[in-house]
Amino acid sequence: MAGTFTNTVARIGAALAIAAIPVLASAQLATAVVDLREVDRTYTAEGVVEAVRQSTVAAQVSGRIVELRVDAGQAVARGQVLARIDEREAAQAASAFEALTARAEADLANARVTYERSKRLLEQKFISQAALDKALADYKSAQAQSEAARAGALQAGAAKSHTVITAPFSGVVAERLIELGEMAAPGRPIVTLYDPKDVRVVASIPQQRLGEVRALAQASVELPGLNRWVKGKAVTVLPSADARTHTTLVRVGLPGDVRGAYPGMYARAHFAIGRATRLLIPARAIVYRSEVSGAYVVGDKGEIHFRQLRLGEAAGDEGIEVLAGVARGERVALDPVAALGQLKRGAR
Repeated sequence: MAGTFTNTVARIGAALAIAAIPVLASAQLATAVVDLREVDRTYTAEGVVEAVRQSTVAAQVSGRIVELRVDAGQAVARGQVLARIDEREAAQAASAFEALTARAEADLANARVTYERSKRLLEQKFISQAALDKALADYKSAQAQSEAARAGALQAGAAKSHTVITAPFSGVVAERLIELGEMAAPGRPIVTLYDPKDVRVVASIPQQRLGEVRALAQASVELPGLNRWVKGKAVTVLPSADARTHTTLVRVGLPGDVRGAYPGMYARAHFAIGRATRLLIPARAIVYRSEVSGAYVVGDKGEIHFRQLRLGEAAGDEGIEVLAGVARGERVALDPVAALGQLKRGAR
């Protein structure tokens, strides 16, 4: 471990030694001026990305999974088939109820004819009122049995349709929770879907900072995994707090064109709480070497020097605050690799 640390320090020292040699910059080396700018004064909170529209699709009937058409990371459209459950048992139940319905319809037709005949016979005094009452009761019973058979047939048909599992909305499969050949049961999750076009960042804010966050209700979101900053659409403070941590959840909406953002991704929410004037340097001009950060400063005559910097807070697309290392009006190379190449050529 001591040898590795010594080698690292030696490499940094050698690089700084090379960078100390003044070399004239070529005309092609792009530069930017370090300047004071008025930017948002922010409060930064760590958070995670979550999908506004997310659903776990579960089975509604029992049966063995006989087909799986999607996997994690796959985009699906609304109504697209995700999986199929063995429908033989459901199909048999549907056929049985169809037969029961046909029999009930036949019994109902027979009971209706009997009741109509009984009414005519009672008018002719061939049967008693009691016989007519029994015919009416048989007719009503046949009606009830027919309605029950039709309801059972509809239920069996619905159960059969539930053997085909489809996507409730267009989105991306976040996770597949079952494998081919496994048994599905009512309520067992099949896949988890989310809509990538509607995502937001959720962060926990201490209650003593909520007043500042509410005052402007503006935020920018930093996505380190995508190396990208985006402007939040809206800031929503939830009307509840965690009694243990005394923090409140705050949601920051993201625009729909943030490609690559997915639920659970780490993010930083930068809430605007005022304005401040800061000395800024473009983020792409900064070089990170182990624990050392710096930039290639280009002088008035084109000479290049490597300058170690002490950095402050990030200011989004505006750049990064510089606390020490460069002065206002100095120029820095926007392409550190090209600047380093010129330094090495000059050292030779």
